[in-house]
Amino acid sequence: MPIAPFLALLAVAAAQQATAPASTPPVAAKPAGMVWIPGGEFTMGTDDTRSFPNERPAHRVKVDGFWMDETAVTNAQFRAFVEATKYVTVAERAVDWEELKKQVPEGTPKPPDEMLKPGSLVFTPPDRAVDLREMANWWTWTTGANWRHPQGPSSSIDGKDNLPAVHIAWEDAAAYAAWAGKRLPTEAEWEFAARGGSTTRYPWGEDFVPKDGPHAGVFMANTFTGEFPHRNTKEDGFALVAPVRSFPPNGYGLYEMVGNVWNWTADLYRADAHVERQKAAKESPEGCCINPRGPVTSHDPSRPVPASEERVTKGGSYLCNPSYCESYRATARRGMPPDTGTEHIGFRCVKDAPRPAAPAAAASPEPR
Repeated sequence: MPIAPFLALLAVAAAQQATAPASTPPVAAKPAGMVWIPGGEFTMGTDDTRSFPNERPAHRVKVDGFWMDETAVTNAQFRAFVEATKYVTVAERAVDWEELKKQVPEGTPKPPDEMLKPGSLVFTPPDRAVDLREMANWWTWTTGANWRHPQGPSSSIDGKDNLPAVHIAWEDAAAYAAWAGKRLPTEAEWEFAARGGSTTRYPWGEDFVPKDGPHAGVFMANTFTGEFPHRNTKEDGFALVAPVRSFPPNGYGLYEMVGNVWNWTADLYRADAHVERQKAAKESPEGCCINPRGPVTSHDPSRPVPASEERVTKGGSYLCNPSYCESYRATARRGMPPDTGTEHIGFRCVKDAPRPAAPAAAASPEPR
């Protein structure tokens, strides 16, 4: 082919490319293992007298849409993070007495060196009824307990890839989220997602065990059935933590948002956070708080020392029972020191990304 016509064709092609409209950006793909939470306005907290004071008062909040992990982060997922980064969890590090002193009453003597070795709190049920005001009656500091060894050094997660990773401190959860290109949810995002569009006491209805409908007679969450903490009837099928997807999902397709393991959130904890947020909502032109990020300082009057960095945990766990902690409800909340991981604390992540081309249908709008 003569060179001149060839160059002419190239020129035409280049001109067409230069004048063609920009191509439409590709539709955002669904992140693996996540579901789209459409966002919206809802009533956060509760005025129900059957709740704890830190859940009150109810107030209006609006959150934007986001992606959320369908389940708590599993042992398999957390192992992939550790293998890729060589990360060492808080429970696998020796206890720093200088840091611990800040969390105990002034004058507390330094514990024996044995107690400062790496470890975590393990659930150790007593053989009889005990004083429920003293958590030491069922929690034991166990050297060698961590996410790899949930009940202590002789235990293992071999064959338990689908169980939630536990003994996870807030610092550990935040590190995983950053590695995964995600983040921890705000308390408002978590509660909105946990409700699944519901306004009932539990995400699935007013009764703990539904009396009618497709799940009549079915346990909807992993909790402590029986007499806490000494007699677990295991009516729901589990004595301790259950594999993810063991119970029916909520209205948004999220599994075990309540029960099984507590979930860390990004927010600092204040017992009076809802009181302050209600004031802000009333003063807002929109009549609600929009994408609240939690208080700027932490405070928990139930603790003997200032809780300067406590973070909000949500959802309750397999140890919750009406006689002690009926926290398997979307509004339930409590503060935990960020360096504390136990056998019943895990987490899940969220991701900011464009909504899918055809987002999942939102649950029925919540009435004002």
